[in-house]
Amino acid sequence: MQWLTKLGMISLVVLVAGCGAFGGKDGATNRSATNNSPPVRPERDFQDAITFDDPGETIWDAFGGSNAEQTVQVNRYLWSASLDVLNFLPVQSVDPFTGLIITGYGTPPGGGRSYRATVHIKDPALDARSLNLSLHSKGGTVSAATTRAVEDAIFSRARQLRIADKKL
Repeated sequence: MQWLTKLGMISLVVLVAGCGAFGGKDGATNRSATNNSPPVRPERDFQDAITFDDPGETIWDAFGGSNAEQTVQVNRYLWSASLDVLNFLPVQSVDPFTGLIITGYGTPPGGGRSYRATVHIKDPALDARSLNLSLHSKGGTVSAATTRAVEDAIFSRARQLRIADKKL
């Protein structure tokens, strides 16, 4: 029975020691002794999805008390313009750190149809790619022309705010 325990311990040590034997810090595989070709990189690089502050970090660092925080920069003019243009909708949730605004149902002035909106500002640039707007109504989907008109109103207001701030 003791030999089984010793065999288990030796297997565990070999397994743990072998974990880092086949990959370098950059994710490349080591060269074999018979093949002098350059290391092969994986087809997909997921560095954008998972980032570490120190390239020498390991999987065990994920369980430690790391204070690494991920922040997304949000364009302040788009943020303010979205709140200004959609001020007739009751705000349910806002998160200025991720650029998300979620509203409840509301009726625009002079309109008879109620809408709700979800706004996601995902970039610090004052650009069309920075704004993602989704409009919904109680009656179903909202036409693309209506969504485009609201987006145009948000961009116009953002430009006005930027000019008023003398940052042009």
